[in-house]
Amino acid sequence: MKRLIIMALAAITLGAKAQQVMNITIGGVTKTATLVSNSSTEALVAQLQQGNITYEAHDYGNFEKVGPLGYTFPENNEQINTVPGDLILYQGSNLCIYYDTNSWNFTRIGKLDGMTQAEIKTWVNAGGDNVSVTLSISQPTGISQVKADDVTSKAYTLQGTLAQEGHKGIIIKNGKMIIR
Repeated sequence: MKRLIIMALAAITLGAKAQQVMNITIGGVTKTATLVSNSSTEALVAQLQQGNITYEAHDYGNFEKVGPLGYTFPENNEQINTVPGDLILYQGSNLCIYYDTNSWNFTRIGKLDGMTQAEIKTWVNAGGDNVSVTLSISQPTGISQVKADDVTSKAYTLQGTLAQEGHKGIIIKNGKMIIR
């Protein structure tokens, strides 16, 4: 039983790898996109950690805004039927923001978060002039350092309540997990 509980805690602690989010700014309006996990996005994120990428995108085929990134990234091409909001790496060096559908052999990068087709078309100026697109990533935020209180004798349950003397189960005491 104790081993099962420890394995469950380890799974919760390690969890699934957090999804990477990229910011995309057009016309002063920033939207987010959730990136897929592949070598293309890993290389793109590594480049974005060095600084933002700004490129000019033009309409193509009445279904996408596309433009050269100024860098070449690994390709992970597969047959894809795009939908509005898809972000596609084309020929390793062009980023396409889809506002309609298409089918081709592409590298999927990610998808815009929570936007309708109409919202995407307005944002990218579909059918209109070229737009300047800026890609960026936010540095992770959250807890960077934990300091324990000076009190070292109290023990707590996993629910965060004070564990009574003789409590059976998993407790946290002095920053360590103890199984009683």
